[in-house]
Order: sequence, then structure tokens, then C-alpha cells
Amino acid sequence: MRLKTGIAVWLLAALFYVSPETVHGQVITSGPDSVRVLVPDTVAAEKNKFFLSNFKQPLSSWDKPAKAALFSAVIPGGGQFYNKAYWKLPLVYATGAVLGYFYFDNNKNYQDYREALNIRVDGDSTTIDQFADNQYLGTANGQTAINALRYRRDFWRRNRDLTIILSVGAYALQIAEAYVHAHMKDFDISDELALQVRPNLLHLTSQPGNLTPGFTLTLYTRPK
Repeated sequence: MRLKTGIAVWLLAALFYVSPETVHGQVITSGPDSVRVLVPDTVAAEKNKFFLSNFKQPLSSWDKPAKAALFSAVIPGGGQFYNKAYWKLPLVYATGAVLGYFYFDNNKNYQDYREALNIRVDGDSTTIDQFADNQYLGTANGQTAINALRYRRDFWRRNRDLTIILSVGAYALQIAEAYVHAHMKDFDISDELALQVRPNLLHLTSQPGNLTPGFTLTLYTRPK
């Protein structure tokens, strides 16, 4: 019976949690006619909005995390510079330089083997590719050399595509880092923060209604 009651309470709490935020009304009676003005919960709206949702507003009205994310999106490292985390700029540009080097190297090799394979199988004996005299990829090896050229072409193409994916991930990561760092700057992270360890009783999910002893770590933070 207690289990059914607990499930009902949990479902009711979940329903209230996912239900839309309530909108409070205010009646103004200063004029001849009463007017109902709807005032939304601006605090919840500010917390849940995407940082580019206020794109049409003046940049001066944006909060710091949104500005940091926007600057990093426009110029990699711009958000880190805005957050005054200057030591992160070499990391951002070193990562970009390494990924850029691998992209151009992989793409160059891919184009070389792609062109050589196209020339080898075009059926024109007057065209000679750059690997025609190679010990392993030369024309003397026949179909084996063609298969090797095809394998190397596909290998370097996969590496190039993987480099592109990693570059997009690194670009998104530095935007997220600037956004999170700007948020964390509003919290006190000094040595005076309190960390308390307290004994506690934890509910067992596998055995509803049963408790087991444990510890709770509580970190007290406060906005600056």
C-alpha cells in the first residue's frame, strides 16, 4: 500500500514538474476600465533560454555567458579572451593548428591517390600517374596495385573526414567552455567554501522502503 501511495505521489510531482510555468496576472484599475496584464515568470525564462535567443537585442543587454559564447562562435578563442582566461588562447589555437595540419596532409594524400587511381583505370595508355614506377603501386603489379591505390585513397579520405569531425567538435567545445566559464565566474570558488560530510540514510532503489547507511557530501557555494 505504501508503495502504491509513493508511486502516486511521484507521478503527481512529475506532472507538476513538466507542466508549463504559471503566468501571474495583475489587475490595473487606474483607468475607467480594468485591464488584466499577464506577467510571466521572467526568472525561469531567463534560466532556460538559449544564449542566441536574444540575438535581435542589443549586444550590451546580453548577459556575460551569452556574450562569451557569441565571441567564441565568431572568433575561436574570443570568448576565452572576453573571460580574461588568456592562458587558454594558446591551447585553442594550437589545437586548431594541429587539426588544420592533419586536414591538409590527409586531403593532399587523398587527392594524390585519387588522381592516380583515376588515371590508372581510365583505359588510356598515354596517361601515366605518379606511382607508375613505384615498387608496390607500379603498373607492373597490375590489379594488385590498383587495389592498393583504392585502399590508400579510401584510407586517407577517412582520415580527412575524421579530422573535419574533430575540428567541428573542438570548435563547439571551445564555445561551450567559454559559456560555462562565464557562468562559473559568478560563483565564489575561494578557499572559504564549506564542504560538510554528514551521515545519512539512503533509499535502496532495488528494495523500496528499505534504507542503508551512507554519507552525504554538501558543498556550500554562494554567488559573488
